[in-house]
Amino acid sequence: MTTVSDDAKTGGFDAKSAREVDPVIPDNPIIRGRNVVKEYQTGEQTVRALKGIDFGIGPGDFVAVVGPSGSGKSTLLNLLGLLDVPTDGEVTLNGTDVATFDDGERTRQRKRVIGFVFQSFYLIPTLTALENVEMPRMLDRTPKKTRERATELLQRVGLGDRLDHYPDELSGGQKQRVAIARSLVNDPQLLLADEPTGNLDRDTGDQILDLFDELRREEGVAVVTVTHDDYVAEAADRVVNLIDGELRADDSATHEEPATEPESAEPATEPEPADSASASTGTTESLVGSGESEESLVGSGESEENLVEGDTVGGEEPRPESDGGETT
Repeated sequence: MTTVSDDAKTGGFDAKSAREVDPVIPDNPIIRGRNVVKEYQTGEQTVRALKGIDFGIGPGDFVAVVGPSGSGKSTLLNLLGLLDVPTDGEVTLNGTDVATFDDGERTRQRKRVIGFVFQSFYLIPTLTALENVEMPRMLDRTPKKTRERATELLQRVGLGDRLDHYPDELSGGQKQRVAIARSLVNDPQLLLADEPTGNLDRDTGDQILDLFDELRREEGVAVVTVTHDDYVAEAADRVVNLIDGELRADDSATHEEPATEPESAEPATEPEPADSASASTGTTESLVGSGESEESLVGSGESEENLVEGDTVGGEEPRPESDGGETT
C-alpha cells in the first residue's frame, strides 16, 4: 500500500540517536517528522519528552507504538494529531510544515485529515448513535449529506439497526464501533487510536482490529495505535518501542537473562528420586514496560471550537463495561 524508497524497506519510524535502525520513511507520507524534539518546562526544570526522533506514516500503514508509562507516547500522539508542535525539528502534514499553521488552520487540518479513537469511547450520552457520528460535522451546514454519511458508516460497522440507540443502550463493543464511525465521518487519511481495545473483551477486540484492516485495505486509511496490549501490537504491520523519548525497533526490547542455578560444591551421592518435582525458569520478552493506561488525548487543552470542529468529543465518560460476547 505504501511505496518506500530503495534504501528504506522496513517502514514507519526511525531513531538513529537511539539505535541503528533502517529509516522507514514512505515516499508519500501523510505525516513526516524529522529530528523531532519536544520539551516541557516544569518550574525550573526542562523535561525532554522526545529526543530527536524521525517518523513517517504513509497510506494504509498500521503502526503500534508501545512502551512504559512516561516514555513519551502521549506526547507523540499529540504531535501526530496536530494538538501540539515540536520544540525543535520539523513535522510536515502532506508536505507542509505544521509550524506554519495558526491555531485555526491546525484545527481545520485536524478535522480534515485526522480521526481519533479513544479507549473510553467518549460518546455524548444525550445523543443517539447516529447523532454522535454526525457531531464532528454539525457546523458544516450540509445536514442531508452528513446524515447520509453517518448512516452509511454505522451500517458499515454493523450498527445499522442501532441508529437511534443511546450510548447506555449499547454494549462496549458497539460503543467503540460508534466511536470509530465518528472518527471516519470526515474521511480522514490518518486514524490515531489510543488503547482502542482496552475496555473490550478479546472477541470484540478482534472485531475492532478486523475493522481497522478493512479500512486500510479498502480506503488506504493509515492507523497508528498506542497500546499496552501485546495482542494488538501483534496485529500491526510494525511495532516500535518508545523508551525514554527515543524510538527503537521491535527487536531492541530488553531481554531478561534467565536465572541459573548455582553449581553444587559437592558431587551427588545418590540419584534424584523419580517422583521429585523439578522447576525451570524461562526468559520472557515483553514489548511493554508497564501496565498502566496512557493518559487520553481528551483534556489536552483544546478550545470548545476545536471540539465542535471534530477533534474530540466531550461529554461524560461512560463506565467501562464488558461487551458480553457481542457478535456482529
